[in-house]
Amino acid sequence: MTTESSDAPPPADSPAHSATSFHASPAPHAAAKRSGDELRCSIARTMQVLGDRWTILIVRECFRGRTRFSDFRKVLGIPTDILTTRLCSLVEAGVLARRGYREPGARERFDYHLTPAGDALLPVLGALAQWGNEYRPSGHGPSRLYQHADTGEAASIAFVTPAGQVIDLPDIAIVPGPGENDPEIGPIRPLAAAPH
Repeated sequence: MTTESSDAPPPADSPAHSATSFHASPAPHAAAKRSGDELRCSIARTMQVLGDRWTILIVRECFRGRTRFSDFRKVLGIPTDILTTRLCSLVEAGVLARRGYREPGARERFDYHLTPAGDALLPVLGALAQWGNEYRPSGHGPSRLYQHADTGEAASIAFVTPAGQVIDLPDIAIVPGPGENDPEIGPIRPLAAAPH
C-alpha cells in the first residue's frame, strides 16, 4: 500500500488537475528556455554538485580533517548507500580525490581528500555558517568560529573589491555576464530599495 504526500500534485485525471492545468503548466518553449539557462547559470551548476544536505556536510567533515568512509558514516549517521553515492558524485565533480591506503594485514581501502576545487568551498561554508548563526541560531552559540589563525580576529564573509574595500550589500549590483543569453535581463541592485 502506498501513500501520497499531501503536497504531491494531483493525478492528471483529477478535478483539481483539470481546473488548474491550463494556468499552471508553462509553455513548452518557456520550459525549454529554463532548462537551457541552467547550463549557463553558475548557481544552478553549483547546486547540481552541492544541492543536498548530505553533500555539504561531507564537505564540512573534510575540512574538519575526516577522510575515511567509516568516519563520515559514524559522525554524520548517513546511510551507507547515500554516502557511497555522494562521495562518488563529489569525486566525479572534482571536489574530492580518492586515494588508496592499506592498513597492515587488511585489504586496500580508499579515503577522500579535498582538491583545489574542494578547498575553494571554504568561503561557501563560512557564508552558510555566518547566515545560520544570524538567522537560524541554535540558542547555544556558534558551534564553530572562523578567525585569523595568527591573531584570533573574527573573520566574516563579504563582497570585497580587488583593492580590498568591503562593499555593503545594498551597493552590490548583479550584472549580465558574457554567458547570459536573455536580452531582457539587465543590471539589478537587489537590496538597494528592498523593503525591510
